[in-house]
Amino acid sequence: MSPLDIGLMSVGAIVLLIYLGVYIPIALGAVSFVSIWLMRDNFTLAMNLLKIAIGDSAMEYTFATIPLFTFMGLIVSKAGLGSDVYEVMSTGFRRVKGGIGMATVGANAVFAAVTGSSIASASVFSKVSVPQMLSHGYNPRFAVGVVAGSSVLGMIIPPSAMLIIYSFVAEQSVGDMFLAGVIPGIMLAIAYIGAIWLMGRLTPSFIGGRPATDYERMPAREIASKTLPILFLIMVVLGGIYTGWLTPVEAGAAGALVALLIAIVRRSMSLRDFWHALLETGHITAFLLFLITAASIYSRMLGLAGVPNQLGDMLAGSQASFWTIMLLYVLLMLFLGTLLDTASIILIVVPLFLPLIEPMGLSLVWFGIVTVVGAEIGLLTPPLGISCFVIKSTLNDDRISLKDVFMGTLPFAAVMLVVLFFLIEFPILSLALL
Repeated sequence: MSPLDIGLMSVGAIVLLIYLGVYIPIALGAVSFVSIWLMRDNFTLAMNLLKIAIGDSAMEYTFATIPLFTFMGLIVSKAGLGSDVYEVMSTGFRRVKGGIGMATVGANAVFAAVTGSSIASASVFSKVSVPQMLSHGYNPRFAVGVVAGSSVLGMIIPPSAMLIIYSFVAEQSVGDMFLAGVIPGIMLAIAYIGAIWLMGRLTPSFIGGRPATDYERMPAREIASKTLPILFLIMVVLGGIYTGWLTPVEAGAAGALVALLIAIVRRSMSLRDFWHALLETGHITAFLLFLITAASIYSRMLGLAGVPNQLGDMLAGSQASFWTIMLLYVLLMLFLGTLLDTASIILIVVPLFLPLIEPMGLSLVWFGIVTVVGAEIGLLTPPLGISCFVIKSTLNDDRISLKDVFMGTLPFAAVMLVVLFFLIEFPILSLALL
């Protein structure tokens, strides 16, 4: 067999193994290692490439942003800042049809600016928002759907772990990726609020709900006490990066320190919570490092096999248009979204398509935003839909089935798809701040 044949078979083998339930980094790393061995008939070469992949991943300076931002997000989550922002938002929207859902989207957007995690958002707001909506007569499917849909804002609004991972794969600046995510993230949040407003007019039965009778205007002092800490944290992290005063790694360290100080001053986090945050940070960081290492040897295997070049030649020979390539790319991400998490999709698909995008003169920063938004749709689609599973397990409510969660997310997945096509058609939406 030729190296190209082995490379193509390896991609199919990886997808098959993942469908069979093999741990994703194991499937990526093992198949890639064996494929290099077969292509070059050299076990030593395969071992050396594996060592290089591990060294490059573990020693990459910018990788330090992942544990730092992860720790910051967990501290913010456990300190209760997310519920504070939600309470403030809900006072402004409560009398509007679907207002609590709109407040959830707004609070999730703010929360995303300091956590960068859709899983943390789904966990927090399924506890504070869903019970509120159910108590006011909202449709359970809408209640869980709006939480799941808006939780993905954590992956596009900086600081986002997925933008950091893409920057590793595509060798782009983390700061540029953060800047590029601002407008698309705000745009997606506004689109969600607009969709809820339309649903309230066109399909009120899907939303349900009734006007709040216990509405009281929140005092200005209470609003300040609940919002100033998180706004200060956002200013330190994102302001430090955008002004150039801090590198992304330094901003992550500063943000983690500020978040910890806020939690201590507010006395909103116990030592047990702090210890759990440390453990979770270690688990998440280890998983992502393992995944990035496996993806590193996978990309080297693809290069040796010539798969990206062959794919490029095939599309060039067919004279495929820009939209044909992008449609193929989006469909592939949607398919993989049915079984993989966002990080895995980015690490598997991006190395295949980067050699196609670069010769077309397209921005790799813009391509990263398209990639993350497209992959995020997978968080809302069955059978995997990680955010949906998190919400179901967090609620632990027999009245709401997993089917209800998936059905409730469908309108928001459709909104994401519309926004994605706008981002593809108008790259300036991603690049305006650069």
